[in-house]
Amino acid sequence: MRFKLNDREVEVSPRPDESLLTTLRERCGILSTKDGCEPQGQCGCCLAIIDGRPLVTCAIPAIKAEGRSVVTLEGLPEEERELIARSFVAAAGIQCGFCIPGIALRAKHLLDRTPDPSRAAIAKALDVHLCRCTGYTKIIDSIELLARARRGEAQPEPCTDGRVGARLAKYEGADLTLGCRPYVADLVRPEMLHGAVRLSEHARARVVRIDVSKARAHPGVAAVATAADVPGDRWYGLIHADWPGFVAEGEEVRCVGDFIAAVAAVDQHTARAAARLIEVEYEVRAPVLTPEAALAAGAPQVNPVHENRLGHTVIRRGDAARALAESAHVVRGTWRTQRIEHLYLEPESALAAPRDDGRLHLWSQGQGLFDDRRQVAAFLGVEEDDIFAELVPNGGAFGGKEDMSIQPHAALLARMTGRPVRLTLNREESIRVHPKRHPITMEYEVGCDSEGKLTAVRARMLGDSGAYASVGAKVLERAAGHACGAYQVPVVDIEAIAAYTNNPPCGAMRGFGANQAHFAMDGCMDLLAEQVGIDGWEMRWRNALAVGDTFTTGQVLEKSIGLKQTLLAVKDAYYSARAAGRAVGIGCGIKNSGIGNGAVEFGKARLVVEPGGTVSLYNGYTEMGQGLLTVLVQCAVEVTGLPAHVFRPKVDSTYALGCGQTTGSRATLFGGRAVKSAAEKLAADLRDGQQLEHLAGNVYAADVVVDDTNALGAKGKIKTHTSFGLATQVCILDQTGRVDRFIAAHDVGRAVNPALCEGQIEGSVHMGLGYALTEELPCEDGWPVTTKLRELGVLRARDMPEVEVILIEDPEPEGPFGAKGVGEIGLVPTAGAVAGALAAYDGVRRFTLPMKDSAAARAMSVGRIKGGRA
Repeated sequence: MRFKLNDREVEVSPRPDESLLTTLRERCGILSTKDGCEPQGQCGCCLAIIDGRPLVTCAIPAIKAEGRSVVTLEGLPEEERELIARSFVAAAGIQCGFCIPGIALRAKHLLDRTPDPSRAAIAKALDVHLCRCTGYTKIIDSIELLARARRGEAQPEPCTDGRVGARLAKYEGADLTLGCRPYVADLVRPEMLHGAVRLSEHARARVVRIDVSKARAHPGVAAVATAADVPGDRWYGLIHADWPGFVAEGEEVRCVGDFIAAVAAVDQHTARAAARLIEVEYEVRAPVLTPEAALAAGAPQVNPVHENRLGHTVIRRGDAARALAESAHVVRGTWRTQRIEHLYLEPESALAAPRDDGRLHLWSQGQGLFDDRRQVAAFLGVEEDDIFAELVPNGGAFGGKEDMSIQPHAALLARMTGRPVRLTLNREESIRVHPKRHPITMEYEVGCDSEGKLTAVRARMLGDSGAYASVGAKVLERAAGHACGAYQVPVVDIEAIAAYTNNPPCGAMRGFGANQAHFAMDGCMDLLAEQVGIDGWEMRWRNALAVGDTFTTGQVLEKSIGLKQTLLAVKDAYYSARAAGRAVGIGCGIKNSGIGNGAVEFGKARLVVEPGGTVSLYNGYTEMGQGLLTVLVQCAVEVTGLPAHVFRPKVDSTYALGCGQTTGSRATLFGGRAVKSAAEKLAADLRDGQQLEHLAGNVYAADVVVDDTNALGAKGKIKTHTSFGLATQVCILDQTGRVDRFIAAHDVGRAVNPALCEGQIEGSVHMGLGYALTEELPCEDGWPVTTKLRELGVLRARDMPEVEVILIEDPEPEGPFGAKGVGEIGLVPTAGAVAGALAAYDGVRRFTLPMKDSAAARAMSVGRIKGGRA
């Protein structure tokens, strides 16, 4: 088959069922086209221009390209590529970057035909594209900037000022825009094999027999692995080792994401074909599908490692029964939140390759590289030093890449074959395998006095953690710890239970339980405000946490609580919208920065001066789109005075820098402190008159240990968390009930990079609006009812309202230069603000997410689960 690729004739021999995307990537070496959902054609990451039309290549058979002209970003003139990259970098339109090459090519096509499009026209043109990180605001800014530059107006100038507080351009931003910086699935090694997996076909069943003989005999297959081939500990997990890398004969599968076998073959097509040949005989058993059923007397034990009650958190201060009985006003209700999919656009991928020194090189996209290394070593039965682990910054995670996925399987296949093995999940497999956001049922009873001051909160929470522990018990613990929201409550009585079921596991997702609790608590605040006769802003002002107040956990807040500043920042907009007759909702939020609750936490950094006059900046946390590596460079620049381009961030196991998972909005808080401390040592040498090139070989080390928090229920002075992010958000509807404007005022401590801070909050609002209105992943008999991206309810660009971000800086004494984490707080109060606006619009108080029956949800252009949506 012949076709023209980037203005040159190519000849290839694709399989009859091969997609054009596969041909471009695997046969032609094109990497700007990314595979986010093949064969669905719903994310836009694989876009190419074919005979002048922008089309998604994963849904087009390769043979249909015969005789046609295909253009990718690689084929554009260099000056046009540079202009596109500078525009996206200057406008901070990139986070994880996985979706951006497709969007950039779409922008080129749009501007070729419409040189001066409106923002609405740009958003409409992006309809086929999903971005889970940015909220689209800065993507549209980037395209507007590109359009102006193409018309001969001001040229984009990415910021090179690396000091703290500057809008330094994102590290590797240009390469991310153009698709040059590889993700794991872009990596190729000599003699590399490709992996595939076979997953369980049932939510609960006993595996009677696994027959891999046909798969092993299939031409092109190099190895087939099952539980019998694991030389080390087959069970792993971040808290409980309750998750098997493979389910063995005689054992139960516990969810439809369980691994039965893995295959290595000459190409992915062959590996997947062989995996389908594996014969598995099951003895099907009735699954446990709800936490209520799991906790009922006589329920089968879902997981052999732990009873069905995975976690139980209790927080009590004072006599809640008496306080509620004496309250002037009391509201009661049951709030329910849904399971949702992270939908990071880069599916799980891992590469493992034997090294000449006898060790195994593991390339991982996980949120905790050193946790991955430790667990893979145990799986293989080797020492940790026998694994050299290297992070490949990922294409989004949001908590969903904390638990291992296919890293151990790639490693095992590489050991079995003696060759590199790259294993990548497709979208359906990804949705089946990784943990989701918890669905939680919450019964609340909240009282206040006649002036609206809160008197007591009593709450009972029950969460579905699915088949494996993941961090589910901690999610419910965090929900309990945030049960009173961002408000001062003198008396609390909170219980939260996480239960195993045979549904897909639920674990970490942006907000980590705080989102669910805030939805319920802000609903109670609105109901109480109605009874007291005051508006939502005033109700929150009278109860907003401040320095000296007590948080839900019993911690007295001693520093950096800028919540009332955020309330003042939105006050005029709130009251102006109300005066104009608009339906308005408001929510306040608080989210821990740092895990806390007694965990010992770390920040670790090494600055290594290289012979070429650069400084390698090693740290133990993961870049996943949030801009961590850029922020760490700015911390180093601020201290040393060296230019930003000198620093080269790296994350691998050259040094023992394990800090656990990149979670809890703590990477800037603790990693930044470590870099600052290491940089101070380098700066001292520079102040002594030594030139950087003369310091080659020097290693400047700093380890930060944070061990001063205590567990829930501790006696004496309580400090459950190092720091907190705080926010007030306002949702304003138009006359049709559509979300028209959204204002997010956030106390960020210190904005190390304001552009990155804004982007994190804009992206969080996007995710929060989807959570509030349209997103869901219901299950039937333990199966997700859909794995189609279009049906998951994630908002497209034209669904997004105007988002205004207001950064408040109340410096955090324990953060680097006063900074605190902002990665999660941005969607904590969102659903509550939306629910309040909807109640103001149509008089209906909604207690269940998503609020898909609302006018705001019906106005969205997202797809619908058949039979499952209004």
